This record gives sequence, C-alpha cells and structure tokens, in this order.
Amino acid sequence: MYGVMLFLHIVGALSLGFYLILPIVFAKVAKLSPAAQEGTVSAVKTLNTYAQIGLAVQLLTGGYLMTQGEYSIPWMIIVVVLLLAIGAFSGIIGKPLRQMLESIRSNSGAAQAAGKLRTFSTLLCVCVLLITFFMVYSHII
Repeated sequence: MYGVMLFLHIVGALSLGFYLILPIVFAKVAKLSPAAQEGTVSAVKTLNTYAQIGLAVQLLTGGYLMTQGEYSIPWMIIVVVLLLAIGAFSGIIGKPLRQMLESIRSNSGAAQAAGKLRTFSTLLCVCVLLITFFMVYSHII
C-alpha cells in the first residue's frame, strides 16, 4: 500500500509543477494577440483545475504517508501550511482568470486582473518551490 500511495503522491506533485512556469506565462501573455491571450488564459484555467485535483491527491496521499514515517512536528506544520497556501492561492487565482477571459472577449482593459494573476502566480511558484524543498530535505527540521 505504501508504494501505491507514494506513486500517487509523486503523480500529484507532478501536476503541481504547472505552477512553477505560471509566472513566466503571465509575464509573456500581455505581448500576445487577443486571440492568443484568450487561448492561453483558457488553457491556464483548465490546467489550474487539474492542478487543484492533483493538490487534493497530495493532501490524501500525504496524510497517509505521514502516518507511516517519523517526521518532526515543525516539519508537518510547515508542510500543511504550505499545502493550504497553495490551495488558497490556486483557488483565489480562479476569479482573476475568469475576469481576464471576460475582458479579453469584450476588448476591455484586463490590467487589474493581469496584475493579480502575476502576483498570485508568483506566490504559487514560491510556495511550490518551498514545499518541494521541505519534501526533499525533511530531515533538516
């Protein structure tokens, strides 16, 4: 059972890798044509949904894996807080994605939504990098 859970945990982690490139995508999206912007934001919205499903897999499998090993309490707290932050930021990013899609389709300004997307995508990237660091170096704390 441990091997299956570890495999599913790693697959869930791979789905979160999408958040590592998200700041780069939103840095370049303003330079695209409106049709390309719409396609890019629509794809990001879909991928965000899949990454959130991967995050749920992370939560379930990670909870099981924590019961099978000996981890320090501070490490568990840090990891759970980072997991919740990733979940919060990925949920928050949904509304600016919808707003940006609507503003692209109606040819109105999308600057405010684009700014939020850049901010939250950067925060997501940092949180995913931090949780990856703590997963790899769980013995440090």
